[in-house]
Amino acid sequence: MSEFPSRRAQSEPRIAFHKTEMRPILDVYGRLVMAGEARDYAIGMHKDHAIFAIFRRHAENPTWRIEKQPHLANMQGQYVVYGQAGQVLRRGRDLQQVLRVFDRKRFTIVK
Repeated sequence: MSEFPSRRAQSEPRIAFHKTEMRPILDVYGRLVMAGEARDYAIGMHKDHAIFAIFRRHAENPTWRIEKQPHLANMQGQYVVYGQAGQVLRRGRDLQQVLRVFDRKRFTIVK
């Protein structure tokens, strides 16, 4: 009779977006879909940060990444929006303020 490995130790807590944070993020994603600028999204929960990635096409790198990094909350702000090349588009403590980067037409997608 073989022994099965014991249950894994309790998994480490992961950072995730709260329900109140997901609503404005999904509102932005919905507007991008309606404008034809986005088609897919992915959510990642890691030990030290959470990611909401927005894709223009399914198999590409994300066009935008919205990250929550709680360890930066007292310094630079825990929310960050990254562009496709990894540039920081906006950073701050308030998610609504950070998501305003999508309200402006500062950038357009070149086809």
